[in-house]
Amino acid sequence: MKFRILLTTCLRGLIRNPMRAALTVLGIVIGIAAVVAIMEIGEGSKQQISDKFSNLGADVVNIFGASVSTSGVNSGMGGRASLFPDDARAIMEECRDTVVCASPFVRASGQVIVGNTNWSPNSIKGGNEYYLAIEGWEVEKGTAFTGKQVDEADRVCLIGKTIADKLYPGQDPIGQDIRIKDVAFTVIGVLAAKGADGMGNDQDDCLILPWTSIRMRLMGASGSATITKGGAANSNAKASSTSTFSTSAVDFYPGCDLQPYTNAPHPLRTRTVDSILVKIRSSDDATPAMDAITPVLRRQHQLEPGVLDDFEMRDRSQFIKMVTGTSETMSRLLIAVAMISLVVGGVGIMNIMMVSVTERTREIGLRMAVGARPRDIMQQFLLEAVLLCMMGGIIGIIAGRVASEIVSRKFGWPVISSPLAMVLAVSVAASIGIIFGWYPAFKASRLDPIDALHHE
Repeated sequence: MKFRILLTTCLRGLIRNPMRAALTVLGIVIGIAAVVAIMEIGEGSKQQISDKFSNLGADVVNIFGASVSTSGVNSGMGGRASLFPDDARAIMEECRDTVVCASPFVRASGQVIVGNTNWSPNSIKGGNEYYLAIEGWEVEKGTAFTGKQVDEADRVCLIGKTIADKLYPGQDPIGQDIRIKDVAFTVIGVLAAKGADGMGNDQDDCLILPWTSIRMRLMGASGSATITKGGAANSNAKASSTSTFSTSAVDFYPGCDLQPYTNAPHPLRTRTVDSILVKIRSSDDATPAMDAITPVLRRQHQLEPGVLDDFEMRDRSQFIKMVTGTSETMSRLLIAVAMISLVVGGVGIMNIMMVSVTERTREIGLRMAVGARPRDIMQQFLLEAVLLCMMGGIIGIIAGRVASEIVSRKFGWPVISSPLAMVLAVSVAASIGIIFGWYPAFKASRLDPIDALHHE
């Protein structure tokens, strides 16, 4: 039989009992609609989680100094002062394929004072001009510090929303002074609120300064916290680069043959940085980025072959992968539940097709008598089952899209249209038609023409 004739015959058979056909595909419609809606809502939730955790630096690689053992006591990660600002510059220049930018990072602590009010912030952090972009900070009011201000260790700072509310209630903090360890800094910007991090800590309770300002003004190149703007203590000389702040008598990268680094000399903390933050192009590029950074740092630190790395790297994307993995697991569980409805719908298809074969036994016998082959009969009933399921699949896709949009508008849940869900729905519907329609079609094709013509 030609496919056009076969298709026309199948459609006529389905149109004879439109109500029965509609009730038959209802299970397929419900199952497909559930699959489409769940996948779209799941994709939206996954994207929302990724966006939220991107503010925590999911696409950031942290580089720390390695551990150092002194008199048998191991310091743990970050104990060795082996990272320098030039390392961040070298990473940006030599790892452009996977790295967007890099920043030295230092941390301090202390009481901050404005007038007769004081506050102890969660953190006082320092970086270069790329630090805000790396950590996902935005300046809500004012401006960020520049590379020139970092080079000159200017007494400028950015404050979080919490500090602005606590120390400058009802005031505009821009341009006002804030004292940190008796050193006056000028507030040049207020950061947009971020809220709590994954551990419940207030991210907005922070100050962000040029890293050089923390090292040279709060810690001091020679232990003094009264260094004048742009230079050394009691001097009007300006610093043109971070190398001006060097004070350690130890070489930048002292050679070391010991593994691990035991009782090895290392530079003073005023010359090094606590860590280096590297923003990569995507959280999926974490491993390639770390593979590219390793030889750059080894060359920077003049490490001979066979000598252990004097640094360690950590990938922040593992946490977001864990969270999104949990979301995906829940989505798959719900999809599995929805598949049960598809199986029930498939059983309904088989049941109706068996009834249809019984009702049309005489028609089958007549068609065989005029030359129809068993293969033609099987194709007819199999195509009818597939058409029923495809109709249910199309209606289910429309219903699923409508349901996901209603959920999005009613509850504010994010929804992302999923072409994969639609393709999967159509494929599943066709597969159910073939699987559950095969036996009735096979049974129809095996009827004896004589017995079928005598059937009442």
